[in-house]
Amino acid sequence: MKRILFQTLIFISFLAASTQAAVVDTVDTYSAAMKKTLKTVIIKPDNYASLTEMPTVYLLHGYSGDYADWIKKATDVQKLADQYKMLIVCPDGGFGSWYWDSPVDAQSQYETYVSKELVAFVDRKYKTIKSAKGRGITGLSMGGHGALFLAFRHQDVFGAVGSMSGGVDIRPFPNNWDMAKKLGKFSEQPERWEQNTVINMLHLLTPNSLAIIIDCGVDDFFFKVNEKLHEQLLYRNIPHDYITRPGAHNWPYWANAVQYQMLFMNNFFTKK
Repeated sequence: MKRILFQTLIFISFLAASTQAAVVDTVDTYSAAMKKTLKTVIIKPDNYASLTEMPTVYLLHGYSGDYADWIKKATDVQKLADQYKMLIVCPDGGFGSWYWDSPVDAQSQYETYVSKELVAFVDRKYKTIKSAKGRGITGLSMGGHGALFLAFRHQDVFGAVGSMSGGVDIRPFPNNWDMAKKLGKFSEQPERWEQNTVINMLHLLTPNSLAIIIDCGVDDFFFKVNEKLHEQLLYRNIPHDYITRPGAHNWPYWANAVQYQMLFMNNFFTKK
């Protein structure tokens, strides 16, 4: 009888543990810079209540996406929050902001929103590590560009950065993805394009000032610009992880890639 009772308790404990899962909140955040409210997904690990503080990864969506993309199209992200005991924040970056503070569109000030306003909100409302040692940022496509752009420019805010299939050099694509709506036409505002493309911002880095991981599939239309970014980082002796594998610009690739991104972030957060 005791053995049956013991086995029953073990089964109940296992069942309770297996039903634990990350909690997904969708919250309203306010941007004073843009004078509007934006939704953000916050993924809390299953043991959030027992933690005193935890690292945070900001996970950016791509062009034409929104704050809910990652939880709808790559559901393993929630498991990664549990696995690494981290807070994952999925902002809304607008339909095609490229995460710049646009000199053209006052309603597109997403550098200020993500790197300042949203970080302040998350640190105020959640049990986060409130320093660059406990913050990472990554994203896909437009969000890969955005993550690198924001982290390069705000190394006091983000200590680790990643990019998946990132548009890391915008200049070969002057007619694409609404970029001219945010910077002006390349032919009319070439200096803006030169200053706001990630591959031209490497002078902001020094070796080991930022933990960097870049990932792009060999069948991706952004593969060549990622190869060039990798070569330039090597030339400047900037340590970084660089991953390529078969794959194109699509969700099956990103759902796989994000697992390596979060492993990299966790290694950064836990290194001695």
